[in-house]
This record gives sequence, C-alpha cells and structure tokens, in this order.
Amino acid sequence: MRYGDVLRAWRSILSGRAPSLSIEITRECPLRCPGCYAYETNHLGGSETLRDLSDFRGDDLVARTLELVDRLRPLHLSIVGGDPLVRYREMERLIPQIIDRGIHVQLVTSAFRSFPQEWSSMRLLTVAVSIDGLPAEHDIRRRPATYERILKNIAQRRITVHCTVTAQMLNRPGYLDEFLAFWSARDEVERIWFSLFTPQRGVDLPECLTPSQREQVISELFGLRVKYPKADLPPKVLQQFLRPPSSPAECIFAQTTEIISADLRTRVTPCQFGGDPDCSQCGCYASMGLAAVGDYRLGGLIPLASIFHASAAIGRTVAAVKRHSSPPLEVPEPPPVLITLKAPSEDRDLVS
Repeated sequence: MRYGDVLRAWRSILSGRAPSLSIEITRECPLRCPGCYAYETNHLGGSETLRDLSDFRGDDLVARTLELVDRLRPLHLSIVGGDPLVRYREMERLIPQIIDRGIHVQLVTSAFRSFPQEWSSMRLLTVAVSIDGLPAEHDIRRRPATYERILKNIAQRRITVHCTVTAQMLNRPGYLDEFLAFWSARDEVERIWFSLFTPQRGVDLPECLTPSQREQVISELFGLRVKYPKADLPPKVLQQFLRPPSSPAECIFAQTTEIISADLRTRVTPCQFGGDPDCSQCGCYASMGLAAVGDYRLGGLIPLASIFHASAAIGRTVAAVKRHSSPPLEVPEPPPVLITLKAPSEDRDLVS
C-alpha cells in the first residue's frame, strides 16, 4: 500500500464509509474445498448459510451490483464467491464498468474456467488465482480446478497466485521452495501471495498449523522472498503473521472492509471469515498487510494505527449523524498533521 492510498482511505473512513468492499457475488462454486470458510455453517452468523441465500444473475446481477457499488463508493472492490467465474458473462460486463468508476477490482477465482485475455491489460484489475500447494495436494482439495486446468485457463494472461498454507504442506521439507520455483517460472504470474489457514474458534481441522509450524513457515518465507522476487512478502508483513491482531476490532482490514453476501443485502461480520474466527491463528494476508501499514510511524513518531482508530470513531459518528440529517454533512479534509510531519512521497511503499 502506498502513502497516497492511505490518504484516500483516510478520507473515506472520516466520512463514515469503508474504503474497501468485498462482495460474495454468487453462492455457487464447482469446488468443495475442505475447510472453505465461505460454506461454514456459521459463516453468516445465523441459521442461514451461503448456499441458502438467493443470488442473482444476468442483467439483474449487473444492475444490482452497480447500484451497491455506487451507493457504498469503495476505493477497492474484491469480487469473491462462490467462484465469480460461475457468472463469467456478468463479470465480463461488470468489471469494465466498475473500473471506469476509478475503483480497483480484485477478482478471486480458482481458474476452473478461463477469463478474457483483455483483462490482463486493465491496470486497475487483479485476478487472484487460489492455488493451494503442489499438484498432489492441490488437485485433491480443489478438483475440478486442477493444475492442468489452471495452466490451460491462464495461458497468455496475467495473474496473481494466492496460496493458503495448510499443515499438510509442511510434511515434506522444501515444499514452499518447490511451489515458488514452479509458479515464479510462469510468465503469466506477476506476484505470489501467501496466507496461512485461519480456522474458526474451537475448531481443530487437519489444515490448522501448530504454533511451531507457523513459525517454521514464516522463517522459510523470509529466506524464499529473496530467492524468488515474485514472492510479494515484505518483511514487515511477514512479521505480522507472528503477532496477528488480537480481535476483529483491532484488525484494520476487518474495520475498513464491508463484506456483502450473495443476496447483496446480508452483511458478513466480523470480517471476511464470518462466524467466530480464531484471531490468534489468523493468517489473512490482507490483514497482515494493513497491520504492517498500521505499524508505520509518521515522522517516526505517530503510528498510523492510532490515527486510524481515532478516525474510525469520528467516521462512525459522522455516519450516524448523516442517517438522521439533511443535507448530508461535508466530509472534513484530513488535518494538516501529515504535512507538519513531512510526509513521504505518494509513491513510497509503506510496507516494503
């Protein structure tokens, strides 16, 4: 995340709006991955599950999604599911219209189906392909999105690889090195992200990492990030995996992202995992990335996290007043403290 992104997000927070929006665009997915948080029974926090919700398609999905985006006005939109490519015709229509609004879009898919080659030239679009390990593990977990199918569907396209590390991957020494060697060599791959498997509280699944395995993974990734430049693993982000936010209330990603499920009404709380996530085992790459941003000290003095929490409180007040007042309140400009602290150039990466 760059300094200019922080300023734009700050303005949204002060106005009572979440700068990031995530939409579970469909309840449908051809995969049945073990441990998938989206289909957990408590994902939506009640008696309904994602598969129970009504979802939309065709013109209805396009129109309703654009209405939601125009109303919430995010700076960043994640399109998840299900798998968004189940609605590939709608995605082909939606994504250019959302990008035309100046919104950065991230589409998360298993790549069980191909997508338009012209997406690769869209500067504000990231296609993140979930690839959980090497073929022996991935093809079992994510069939029919096997390695063979993914490689065919991403040919001559541009993608980000996202791998969620599970305990099963750590039974063989050098596993992550081999994974990075394979995907770093692919011309289609721009960058590679890693998350760690995040369970619900009180759940013991085969995918869960022990504390020692967690430390092992982070130690390995510190070395591998140098060996493989496509591994997008800033040291400050890796450090956060060893001390994740203690609760959703302390997680900047959870507090700055609104998650809407497939009926385009139901909100997923307290974060993208829904239910009751075990924050002590959180392995969300986005959460760690924003935690690293929060640790950044302006002028070497003031951590961004403290400014965020104060700004979020102001934003909640502004939003509450807006709901009961007309005309809408003017959004205050960020105070001049950033200037007095000699803020860095907007091009500077805060977590490099």
